[in-house]
Amino acid sequence: MTSVRDEEAGRGQAAVPVSVPVQGGRRAGDEPGSGVVTAFGRQLKLLRIRAGLERPEFGKRMGYSADTVASIEQGRRIPQAQFIEKADEVLGAGGVLVALKEEVARAQYPAYFRDMARLEASALGLHVYAAHAVPGLLQTEDYARAVFRMQRPLLDDEVIEQRLAARLMRQDIFARRPAPLLSFVIEEVVLHKPIGGRAPLRGQWEHILLVGRHRNVEIQVMPTGREDHAGLGGPFTLIDNAEGRRLAYTEVQDDSRLYADSAKVRELEARYGILRSQALTPCESLALVEELLGEK
Repeated sequence: MTSVRDEEAGRGQAAVPVSVPVQGGRRAGDEPGSGVVTAFGRQLKLLRIRAGLERPEFGKRMGYSADTVASIEQGRRIPQAQFIEKADEVLGAGGVLVALKEEVARAQYPAYFRDMARLEASALGLHVYAAHAVPGLLQTEDYARAVFRMQRPLLDDEVIEQRLAARLMRQDIFARRPAPLLSFVIEEVVLHKPIGGRAPLRGQWEHILLVGRHRNVEIQVMPTGREDHAGLGGPFTLIDNAEGRRLAYTEVQDDSRLYADSAKVRELEARYGILRSQALTPCESLALVEELLGEK
């Protein structure tokens, strides 16, 4: 399941869940071969033919194989931004292909995450409580790949690589200027889960230390031994959007909800504040991660 919000209208009504059927390990609408990906492929083919280029010649000019071009034209592969920009230039499309770039990029995400991805891309601030795994924004490539490989039903290898590229692309947020305010509260047990093996876990610890030293990033660890805990309701994210509003996002078992309702958002704001007060401070948290690195 996923949920659709009339967030653009700012009506503040409760999230409305909408079922998304699962087909062979993929959910309808969240894989290549549907929607905007197919439309882009058809447009690319028409423009290539109009330019009088066979696939091998076009691929040579683009720096891609003819098979890759065929996969994109047939909607079986989601093109990256650099491919779209170069194709627009090579084919003299005058911005027709570039105009689809943002929508094509969103197709790299599973259907239930696309609204969140759009909000995240322009957010002024994000505040994340993570209870099951290291948050996607903090994941290394090896750790993220292991997370996708563990999903059930199994994801196709091509989908895993597309999701991986999309997840790593989200991390451009750390280089954005002006810098958004980012805070994370992570359960200590998450730091001990050897997802992907010991080496990826160690690399993940090192990455958390690096990111945690950014001036606009605060990472806190919730000790497993805490008797008081405000986060038993599960993980969530608070989003400060570009219009100055605060929204909330929750996700569980591929069911997501976005909330603009002020009462629900206030409830999660209060919960997050209590979680931060119960967790280790950012300095204490990074010291804990350093201890983990020293022990292994």
